[in-house]
Amino acid sequence: MRGLLGRPGLPSGEGLLLSPCNSIHTWFMRFPIDVIFADAHWRVVAVRRSVGAFRVVVGGLQARHAVEVQSGWADLDGVQAGRQLALYEA
Repeated sequence: MRGLLGRPGLPSGEGLLLSPCNSIHTWFMRFPIDVIFADAHWRVVAVRRSVGAFRVVVGGLQARHAVEVQSGWADLDGVQAGRQLALYEA
């Protein structure tokens, strides 16, 4: 239930997968994040960029997974609705 809350940041190239998940909140977050929502087949259904503290973010009815990454990463990697996600464990 904690996720990234209370952490000082997110290491470059890393993210946090929340599953099942179709919405998140950023109460007391110390840094902005991008949130990528995907459906049951890991296809991107929504991207929320630069989400700051004290926000509630909803991915929509099709969202089943959420990936939280560093703010700006979604733009750098060209993440947009319709793309297929591929996740790799470190």
